[in-house]
Amino acid sequence: MATFEEDLILDAEDDRLTVEYIQSYLPQDLKDKFTEEELYYFIDVIGEYYVDLLEKHSGEEDIDIDVEEVAEFVARQAKKDKIGDFSPEDLRWVVDGELEYGESLV
Repeated sequence: MATFEEDLILDAEDDRLTVEYIQSYLPQDLKDKFTEEELYYFIDVIGEYYVDLLEKHSGEEDIDIDVEEVAEFVARQAKKDKIGDFSPEDLRWVVDGELEYGESLV
């Protein structure tokens, strides 16, 4: 069983690999649009969205993820948190990349 510190290290490594994957997944015209820090922020917000989604649908076997809805949530949250004003259309690539990374692990 991993210690709390080991879990933190594993989570940080997973976040790093997720950001790296998203950076390679983004189309060329978006590669310079998001900083590495912003990508880390986005994956945290995406994670929050998933936790809320799971809580709303607890006990259900299949949960559909609406990528556009997630991207809109991230855009609203980034604006609220004063991270920046991002278009949901651009953030959709980030959400898609995060989902693709997760699928690549299965």
